[in-house]
Amino acid sequence: IQLSVNLNKIALIRNSRPGNNPDLLDYAARCIDAGAGGITVHPRPDQRHIRAADCPALGALIAEKKSDHPALEYNIEGNPAAAAETSDSQHSDANSYPGFMEILRRSRPDQATLVPDADGQLTSDHGFDLRHYNTAQRQQLAATIAEIQQLGCRVSLFIDPDCEQISHARDLGADRIELYTGPYAEAAASKDTVASESANALFEQHCAAAEHAERIGLGVNAGHDLNLHNLPQYRQLPHLREVSIGHSLTIDSLEYGLVDTLQRYRHLLDKD
Repeated sequence: IQLSVNLNKIALIRNSRPGNNPDLLDYAARCIDAGAGGITVHPRPDQRHIRAADCPALGALIAEKKSDHPALEYNIEGNPAAAAETSDSQHSDANSYPGFMEILRRSRPDQATLVPDADGQLTSDHGFDLRHYNTAQRQQLAATIAEIQQLGCRVSLFIDPDCEQISHARDLGADRIELYTGPYAEAAASKDTVASESANALFEQHCAAAEHAERIGLGVNAGHDLNLHNLPQYRQLPHLREVSIGHSLTIDSLEYGLVDTLQRYRHLLDKD
């Protein structure tokens, strides 16, 4: 199971002060050398963490690192409808947001994970609701997916564990889905017996969704609040190829250190 480390929180710390500390590229390189199989970023229009200008630089670093880590992948998340925005008082013109699609054109990641976030959304907290897309919306998203694939990027859709939604993702031309694990992680974190039962029920729902995705030809990724506590169960999800983890991994690094934390996550994901 591929571990892709999301660097958003590292960029958020960097952006809280002038300068370049922590150095995003150095941190990414250290994550890769410590066992990360991929790097994930989610550049948002407000650029509160990863900035558009970070994306090509990270892409160049990952391309260089692939000589020693051939399976290494670069994943850029975002809403494909996010349009260009000019810089504000906090950012120079060099850090203006050029639009999500333009970021993909400039960076050519291995994978683009499409999310339905609003521009100012705090974090991704729901998947695409494709059932309510009209014909024009479906055609537009399918055309966007095809355009991204022409750039050489695999396309994954951030989606809830719903078989009907997953079938719609396949029909639109997606290569993979990323199952939204937020509600599962919240239930798994509770000590309450009822919540624990709910976590098990949600996990079974995710298993059914993953089996359905595999049957119809979609690869399965997962992400949102996965951590050292819930991964022992969630890693058993059938056909799971990749998990994207940032917030929890950054917190764990404060306690265990970066290298130890990566080793702990890799140990869980590498178990038979």
